[in-house]
Amino acid sequence: MGASVPRRGPGPPDGGWGWAVLGACFVITGFAYGFPKAVSVFFRALMRDFGAGYSDTAWVSSIMLAMLYGTGPVSSILVTRFGCRPVMLVGGLLASAGMILASFATRLLELYLTAGVLTGLGLALNFQPSLIMLGLYFERRRPLANGLAAAGSPVFLSALSPLGQLLLERFGWRGGFLLLGGLLLHCCACGVMRPPPGSDPRPRRDSAGDAPGEAEADCEGLRLREEAPSGGRARRRLLDVAVCTDRAFAVYAVTKFLMALGLFVPAILLVNYAKDAGVPDSEAAFLLSIVGFVDIVARPACGALAGLARLRPHVAYLFSLALMANGLTDLSSARARSYSALVAFCIAFGLSYGMVGALQFEVLMAAVGAPRFPSALGLVLLLEAVAVLIGPPSAGRLVDALKNYEIIFYLAGSEVALAGVFMAVATKCCQRCSQDAPASPGAEGGASDTEDAEAEVDSEPLPTSTEKPGDLEALEVLSPGTAPSELEGEAEPGLDSESV
Repeated sequence: MGASVPRRGPGPPDGGWGWAVLGACFVITGFAYGFPKAVSVFFRALMRDFGAGYSDTAWVSSIMLAMLYGTGPVSSILVTRFGCRPVMLVGGLLASAGMILASFATRLLELYLTAGVLTGLGLALNFQPSLIMLGLYFERRRPLANGLAAAGSPVFLSALSPLGQLLLERFGWRGGFLLLGGLLLHCCACGVMRPPPGSDPRPRRDSAGDAPGEAEADCEGLRLREEAPSGGRARRRLLDVAVCTDRAFAVYAVTKFLMALGLFVPAILLVNYAKDAGVPDSEAAFLLSIVGFVDIVARPACGALAGLARLRPHVAYLFSLALMANGLTDLSSARARSYSALVAFCIAFGLSYGMVGALQFEVLMAAVGAPRFPSALGLVLLLEAVAVLIGPPSAGRLVDALKNYEIIFYLAGSEVALAGVFMAVATKCCQRCSQDAPASPGAEGGASDTEDAEAEVDSEPLPTSTEKPGDLEALEVLSPGTAPSELEGEAEPGLDSESV
């Protein structure tokens, strides 16, 4: 390849139609994270009509969140097989159908299956593809794009919580669920995302019907491939579980598990905590809106901050700082009972919660790179699902048993703060191990190769006459017999390790 050939092709556009994709991702993220929390407004009515305790009713939100996270590997496989857009369209229909069917429920079990399982699955099939598509459109502005997309969660939470209270007062919980089901149909419109320029939305196949070894990993599937041992063919992997051997991924996965045990508990219990403290229903619901308003500002601001040249290499430490701040906020506000104290808690919680939301996927993208991000995201969401099934339901059961919210805030804050401390310490240890270990090609597998390739792309121009093995890996993994001319013709934007 001559000097005039770019190292990785045109690459993500960092704008253009990407802003429309960002807007759609904003809406999807808002529904995915805001909806399970906003449903808590209906809990008291559900407890009254079904004669259930708070812990039993809280399972509706917990199952919804568990499906959002736990079906991550399934979503990864479906995206790899069918592409982003079809999966998102089906997900929007499932999310809407779940809430509509829930409005006719006569037992809590039916609510678990409809609002919990069906709606949660629909939100999951929208959420993960939207993140994948966003990463294909942004590279240089990726932290800012992630922060803006993550701002959808507080915006929708601040709107859905008062809307849910209004629907509850005027139409009851059944009418509210029915109307919210219609609102979720907007997810279908967000699924209409066109691929980045120059990519082929359909997989090309050879005469035998199999994907060729050098076939593209287009934006519609980010199809992962590995070299076949013989025959000059590459085999497509629907889920790359080998990412679990990467130390950076392992640290991130453990951090997310600890974080998910306590991060969502205060937001889910906040409204009912305020009502039990004597705060009127409308003012109690407005507390979630305060969290949302602060969160709206915190997420884009933190995304822009993380995109600065001096801070971007240290985004993992910034993420750990946000986790520790959130945990300390829960610990210091455990005895808040007055409305003014609850408002102060909501402001501090919204600020730290927004920082966590803006950075969490940026840290994962930087850790594993583009080719393995869909699989890594699916596996991390599966771990979070286990934590979500443990955290909020256990907190609700403790509330029923102790009739005291103070211990809940202490437990949740300790778990989140521990996650932040672990992230910082483990990241530092991994960096020291990497510095002390002798340099050897392929020592850590694909993840370290990907990170090295990213550093080379940012700092070095393309060599004009010699090719190194690392340079070739940063461009494309060729099956035997592939000519250099085919590389130039097959290379498409978004295939290299910098894509996300």
